[in-house]
Amino acid sequence: MAHCRTMSLQGRQWSPILTFTTTFHFDNRGPMHDDRFFSDGTPSVPSSPQRANRSLVAAGIAWVLFWSLMVLVALEDYRRDGGAALWQPVLWETSSAVVATILFLVQRRSSSGDDALVATPRRWFGRQLRWLPLYWFGFTPIVFAIRHGVYALAGMRYEHQPWPEVFVYEALKISVFFGLFMTIGFGLLSYREMMKERVRAEQAGALLREAQLERLTRQMRPHFLFNALNTISSMMHTDVARADATLVRLADVLRATLALGERPQARLRDELRLAQGYAAVMAERFEGRMTLAWDVDPAALDVMLPAISLQPLLENVFKHTVGRRRDATAIRVVAAIDGDTVVVRVEDDGGVLDESGTPGITVANLRTRLAALHGENAGLALIALAPAGVRAEMRLPCTC
Repeated sequence: MAHCRTMSLQGRQWSPILTFTTTFHFDNRGPMHDDRFFSDGTPSVPSSPQRANRSLVAAGIAWVLFWSLMVLVALEDYRRDGGAALWQPVLWETSSAVVATILFLVQRRSSSGDDALVATPRRWFGRQLRWLPLYWFGFTPIVFAIRHGVYALAGMRYEHQPWPEVFVYEALKISVFFGLFMTIGFGLLSYREMMKERVRAEQAGALLREAQLERLTRQMRPHFLFNALNTISSMMHTDVARADATLVRLADVLRATLALGERPQARLRDELRLAQGYAAVMAERFEGRMTLAWDVDPAALDVMLPAISLQPLLENVFKHTVGRRRDATAIRVVAAIDGDTVVVRVEDDGGVLDESGTPGITVANLRTRLAALHGENAGLALIALAPAGVRAEMRLPCTC
């Protein structure tokens, strides 16, 4: 076997095919029934294990086909050069395939946590470059050790360039392939994230439309809408100007609800406009029975929240605390930035959590929408305060 031919054929013996699995996390709580909301159930979500299995099978087939092609090309080149021992090119390619597969699996298993950095390409590529020395100093010794061992068992000697030249050549070759396939991997990850966002947006949109319709038909009528109109009617006999102002606020609330319902997410400033309009109407109904404080960080006004998410939390306080107490209730709404997270709290000083621990439909629906938009990076918690009171705390990634 000619020495130069050996090196030429070896120049094609490393090219990893990236394998990725896709996992989606959603909160599928099944049918939801409650006097605060109504739903026939949450949208169905594709099975994550099935998606992952299909991805693994497809990647495995692609990997086998790639190395099969490499073996066939090596065999044809070897045959054209007059070689007779066909097992030799098969050994060259299969040894490269086995070692490349092992090193790649080690890399993927250890760096799968870096997939979350795909939104910041510079950081993602920087983390992947840490693995390049593994291929420099791991691939060549192992592959050539296998080849020397098999040749020795066959009573032959595997000849190649001096070791310094081999290491330099293989390092350069592997660096090129590493960069190429890391770029391909980045593209696959980006596509996966795009598909996840699309599924989340579709589910969030479906849940939002459901929430909007149910809020307008079951909550606004007859509860909130009826009570608001009843309050306005009673004021017409004593304070026409005040009744007129309340009616204007009610119209603003209905208008804002319809406007926010057109999209799955809204800025905090728009959510506040709806919540404050709603609170103004309810303050007329529960005059003297509540105080409301707004503690909003101006830096948080442009962050994105699930549309129509703040007003339902405030509505729960009026319905389950203010409406059931004779004493005045202090309500506080807080919105602030905590690092890379936006925190929104609605709390009161007189509420009591349900002893069953089962969340109402408003909470369940909002949790599902948060999961659809942000996966495991967002959540809604209900916290009992001492000596009395309840805090609803929503945390989600800070996006503008």
